[in-house]
Amino acid sequence: MRFAFVEEHRNDFPVARLCKIMDVSPRGYRAWRRRPLSNRQRNDMVVLAHIREQFALSLGSYGRPRMTEELKELGLHVGHRRVGRLMRMNSISVKRSKKFKATTDSNHSFNIAPNLLDRDFLADRPNRKWAGDISYVWTQEGWLYLAVILDLHSQRVVGWAVSNRMKRDLAIRALKMAIALRQPPRGCIHHTDRGSQYCSHDYQKILHQHGFEVSMSGKGNCYDNAAVETFFKTIKAELIWRRSWPTRRAAELAIFEYINGFYNPHRKHSALGWKSPLAFEAQAA
Repeated sequence: MRFAFVEEHRNDFPVARLCKIMDVSPRGYRAWRRRPLSNRQRNDMVVLAHIREQFALSLGSYGRPRMTEELKELGLHVGHRRVGRLMRMNSISVKRSKKFKATTDSNHSFNIAPNLLDRDFLADRPNRKWAGDISYVWTQEGWLYLAVILDLHSQRVVGWAVSNRMKRDLAIRALKMAIALRQPPRGCIHHTDRGSQYCSHDYQKILHQHGFEVSMSGKGNCYDNAAVETFFKTIKAELIWRRSWPTRRAAELAIFEYINGFYNPHRKHSALGWKSPLAFEAQAA
């Protein structure tokens, strides 16, 4: 273990100094380096190579639990402690930061719908319960607003749109994408907060035309729409907060890649039995 410590930090400090600190001889360290690797060390190198690959494929978002499940799915016999040790020793970790902006404007004269969802975010099949909300991305050009619609059966993003303005047309474009993709049956619950974008006559007209049951959160209660809040927390932690965005267009392209190239088809959710939204829907079909 002392030789391994010297090896790990040899690029940061002189080897002679490290050997002195660890009370080992430089000759012994050099002999240790020439020894053939043990089976466990070889296996660790294989696991580490897979960890690095999956960390890159996950856009640097997988911590120890999801990484372990991903490696198991690849056929590797690993546990959480081993994966955590290799990630820690090789400085593989998720980095996060944040910037805040309020997005809900409930000071309006539109009608408010009752909370039909009542924090029941489970659905036994697709197109039974949808939830939507709006969040934001800070860029060097200013704020970019992101509206999404989630199918609560699989947490899949079925509709989304971005804009430099937080107006009702942003929410409407996300809703129209979801309707075009899924063609939901009449009676599907559509849940949002009380924001003016969702309460507007134009938005409500589309909901009624397609037979949605309209549901809205209680005043100022973010827990009533926790499923979408969780998605926004995820995309911010795994993508948005990890980079500086020079333009709105750059952020938009990255969001497109994240949702369609990673989140929907590949990102594993513990609530879905460590399956991705698309895999969970395919299993239920």
